[in-house]
Amino acid sequence: MAADVPKVTISNGSQAMPLPVIGLGTATHPQVSETTKSAILDAIETGYRHFDTAFIYGSEQPLGEAIAEAIKTGLIKSRDELFITSKLWCSFANSELVVPAIKTSLKNLQLDYLDFFWYTGH
Repeated sequence: MAADVPKVTISNGSQAMPLPVIGLGTATHPQVSETTKSAILDAIETGYRHFDTAFIYGSEQPLGEAIAEAIKTGLIKSRDELFITSKLWCSFANSELVVPAIKTSLKNLQLDYLDFFWYTGH
């Protein structure tokens, strides 16, 4: 049975969005993608609904695979049950690179949209 994680409401400017107050960061090493996918599936089963990733973390693809499997196996009914964040790494902080970076993240995640996309870097 999944835990009922408390949520706060945020706005994207046009609608209210529930944001689970506990999320799982998914930074990993690409060579352990199956382990990452398994850990994410366990987290979904436990009740996690907020997942944080980034292209630079190497976890977008296993997160996307885990989401697809969670829907297929009935752990969740749809992607809409999740709050997914990803990030723009500082090396892509150029006006011509932002949209392609978002599209790459969406492709890696096998998703049509992100709930939150933000800039990070050193």
